[in-house]
Amino acid sequence: MLGTIIGINEDTVLLKLAINLNEFQNLINLHVIMEDGDNMIVGEIVDIKDGIAYINLVGELVNNNFVFGVIKKPSFGARVKLISKEKIPMIISVDNYNEREDVYIGKSPLYSGVKIGFNINQFFANHFAIFGSTGSGKSWGVAKILQSIFDKKTTVAYRASIFIFDVYGEYQSAFENINEKVPELNFKTYTTNVKVDNKEIIKIPLWLLTTDDIALLLNASSPTQLPIIEKALKLVGLFVKDESEVIKQKNDIIARVILDILSSGKTSVQIRDQIFSILSVYHTKALNLESQIYQPGYVRSLKQCLNIDSSGKIREIELITNFIQTFLDDSIELTMPDGSFKYGLKDLKLALDFALLSEGVLISDKIYDECNILKVRLHTLLNGDYAKYFECDKYVTKDEYIKELLMTSNGRKAQVINFNINYVDDRFAKTITKIYSKLLFDYAKNLEKRASLPFHIILEEAHRYVQNDNDIDLLGYNIFDRIAKEGRKYGVLLGLISQRPSDLSENSISQCSNFLIFKMLHPKDIQYIIDMVPNITSEIVKRIRILQPGNCIGFGSAFHVPVLIKMDEPNPAPSSSCCDVSGNWFIDR
Repeated sequence: MLGTIIGINEDTVLLKLAINLNEFQNLINLHVIMEDGDNMIVGEIVDIKDGIAYINLVGELVNNNFVFGVIKKPSFGARVKLISKEKIPMIISVDNYNEREDVYIGKSPLYSGVKIGFNINQFFANHFAIFGSTGSGKSWGVAKILQSIFDKKTTVAYRASIFIFDVYGEYQSAFENINEKVPELNFKTYTTNVKVDNKEIIKIPLWLLTTDDIALLLNASSPTQLPIIEKALKLVGLFVKDESEVIKQKNDIIARVILDILSSGKTSVQIRDQIFSILSVYHTKALNLESQIYQPGYVRSLKQCLNIDSSGKIREIELITNFIQTFLDDSIELTMPDGSFKYGLKDLKLALDFALLSEGVLISDKIYDECNILKVRLHTLLNGDYAKYFECDKYVTKDEYIKELLMTSNGRKAQVINFNINYVDDRFAKTITKIYSKLLFDYAKNLEKRASLPFHIILEEAHRYVQNDNDIDLLGYNIFDRIAKEGRKYGVLLGLISQRPSDLSENSISQCSNFLIFKMLHPKDIQYIIDMVPNITSEIVKRIRILQPGNCIGFGSAFHVPVLIKMDEPNPAPSSSCCDVSGNWFIDR
């Protein structure tokens, strides 16, 4: 017996100690059992003052199983004793460890020899978050958790598909040799470093992207820009496909632009120059500046009919209008590309330029200026270093592309797919991450058997990408928020790794069910965790500030109670160590 219960205040039991504390180990954070008849109530000692132990009630032992939460509080006559070592795992770890269902990730700093782990389904079938200040051990924790899944003796996680968006390129060292340990497992990496020859460069087929993806790519900022992007996508096929396949559609859209110009009320010089400008770039074999216009007795080209006479007028404007109208076809309806044909940035620019020309006379100057920004941004992208990421040599469907992501060069299934986005700026890295996440989410949604191929998207430095940005105002949704809300039922799960949780999207973090929190000091981040993370107690908050590197507090649906974990060292470790300043500074004299 540790002592006698002298008070109960809500979920805290006050125990008058009847032992000599000098003869015992430190009792703080140890668990006790309060035997009260048939009830076995579990508590955690959180403080000791003046010979009184303060015990938080955490759960009950029912049929030799731990159940979180207490229905009936102990009586003052309950017998209180430290929990036996054999019962500890059922409270803070996994009882009756099953290699296919459970995983160990570390040890208990409080109970010598007790391994800490969790049920794989309860952790990985939900979104999770790992927080901690720089140098606290987050990357080690991520690497160890994933390595523990793959380091099984009797079973192999062959169908795992874990996508890591690696901000600093530090996870390759942790997984690149996974095949040497387990021949069935494979690691695959993509890089944004275009100067290396032995790595596969990220390549995104532009034809697999939607209006929303293109809007993000061009950093669209207003919903008024979306119709222009959508029209450009509807037009792109006309400039890519063989003219014989689309000549009627192409003639129709060119003719409509010219008719809008002819009826715009602009000066003759402006009308002539605009038509010359359009037909110099956009033309067909039937409709171009040299197209012949027949009149009784003579024939002239369209270019000749656009001549301006001495009075400053285009005398043949009615003749031109009648000729152009012959190319109209009201039965034609442009549709969005369905991913069935290949196109690139140059083709998209051609289509966007034409969309702006065709809409320019119909929209206000303000909206036109907003949309014209997209043209400038696309031109910058096309002529910049990032264009390389969209230069795809062969045509693939969306299904083929996702399957290629999941396969190594020798045709074997890859379980860890690492995207090294260290060589692009934050804005473009965010765009890449969103595009890939949306591609994976859309693919998973369309699987015949729902959630049959789980995708885990691990976002290192998630505060750079999973933000409260303007996607909702622009597109009506944020892809990370959508995955956070809907992804679980399709088997698309997020892992948010961050040193600044206060910068994360509230919607995304609110959907996380499991948390590993390493040492954190910033008051704003700690307060954010208190406000956003469910079931966090003041005791957990106190511990967060004083955790040693490599130690964390785990809590959520995969943990029976909040538990202190000393993470096992990953082998091999990620390349996340601090800079050796003294080793780089000093030389021997």
